[in-house]
Amino acid sequence: MASEDKQNMKPIPTNVVEVDTFMEKRVGLGVSFDLGVRKIKVLRKEVHLYYVNGLTDTEFIIELLNSMVHSQNTEIKTTKVFDFMKNLLVHQSVEEIRTMDELVDQVLSGLIVIVMDGYDIGLVVDVRSYPGRQPEEPDTEKVVRGSRDGFVENIIVNTAITRRRIRDERLRFEIMKVGERSKTDIAIGYIKDIADPGLIEIVRTKLEDIKIDGLTMADKTVEEFIVKQGYNPYPLVRYTERADVAATHLLEGHVLVYVDTSPSVIITPAPLFHHMQHAEEYRQSPAVGTMVRWTRFLGIAASLFLLPLWLLFCLEPDFLPDKLEFIGPNEKTHIPIVVQIFISDIGIEFLRMAAIHTPTPLSTAMGLIAAVLIGQIAIDVGLFVPEVVLYASVATIGTFVTPSLELGVANKLSRLALIVLVALFKLPGLIIGITLYIILLTSIKALNTPYLWPLIPFQPRALSHIILRRPFPGSRERPSIVHPQDKYRQPRKS
Repeated sequence: MASEDKQNMKPIPTNVVEVDTFMEKRVGLGVSFDLGVRKIKVLRKEVHLYYVNGLTDTEFIIELLNSMVHSQNTEIKTTKVFDFMKNLLVHQSVEEIRTMDELVDQVLSGLIVIVMDGYDIGLVVDVRSYPGRQPEEPDTEKVVRGSRDGFVENIIVNTAITRRRIRDERLRFEIMKVGERSKTDIAIGYIKDIADPGLIEIVRTKLEDIKIDGLTMADKTVEEFIVKQGYNPYPLVRYTERADVAATHLLEGHVLVYVDTSPSVIITPAPLFHHMQHAEEYRQSPAVGTMVRWTRFLGIAASLFLLPLWLLFCLEPDFLPDKLEFIGPNEKTHIPIVVQIFISDIGIEFLRMAAIHTPTPLSTAMGLIAAVLIGQIAIDVGLFVPEVVLYASVATIGTFVTPSLELGVANKLSRLALIVLVALFKLPGLIIGITLYIILLTSIKALNTPYLWPLIPFQPRALSHIILRRPFPGSRERPSIVHPQDKYRQPRKS
């Protein structure tokens, strides 16, 4: 099918006037102010240079034009003009194209294309200079110690700062264009002799099968095509904006997907426990990293089970030991506890959304208003009992402790479902809810990978690496879940 499409593509005309006419009708040359053409003569041949303002580096173009205009070699044979022209392009990236579709795609991607009268070949020169910010530490993955660079919206920069960390000749970045209209650049990153060829082929095939007009939402749209998540709230891929985290996963055997215009890189496959790890654990000593990890696990568990358990004890105080009789509301209220919990959860969600949309200078004032109105005044008027605010706040802090935003939101939905079951059926509802929760996670597969690995299926050695932050000299094996071709990251002791 691909070869048939290629045959149907219009070849580059040998007359540059026809190329101009095609660009005017197809792309809007002369209508769109940012699309331009520079026409010069080289050795009595008409040469046209097509570009898009704002996506190209002007200095590079001027340097190329200077080399062409000041060429005075009159002894070149007519049949050698094209080769001479190609040699004039003092740039490290010069490629030949033969169809108008390729010409249009390359120009709109920020490259320049040069065509010469009498030849049906175009020369593509990569002088892209995309507007964007410089690499900086991601807001969502900050560490106390460690690198301060992170991915940006430029795919070229992202692959470059990854390759800076892995100077291996087997590191591969396969690039393709996806989107009938957007033609977004997507790169598949992997290490050739480590990553599973089957996994690479699965990711490559799924990306090639994407049929859509554009990827304006970039990586999120790509994710939904790759994993077919549907309405399952749990994340099936992991996102990172840190280059060191991406490089670590490449060395483990994962396959990464880089999407242009997005500062996040998709890591595949990504079981549940991968979403619970953070770079900070590996920037501290193993003992401190283990303590940080256990604290994080505790926060995640609190975000999921604390409110349902407290509601159960409120409804069934007989379950509490005598020493814990203080748990539960001490005051009677006209509003059911479960309704108070839902109101507080919705109120906190309002605050989270408002914090995202509130300008930074006003965020402090908004926090003070929220603390006064939703906190103390809501208790004074009898809308909430104090315990509801306390436990809802602890559960929310546990959500923020979760390194993965997607996992935190998914756990919040599961928590609300558990609260409803406890309110309806009390203890049987909690047991049924937790059972269904475990069955749900067990049934999920992320790119043919068990979601609860290494707990289900049970692999003790791999699970020990999840529970404990192991020292690097003792971590000789790569995770078996990615089926690495090279199993050992360090030579085994003889």
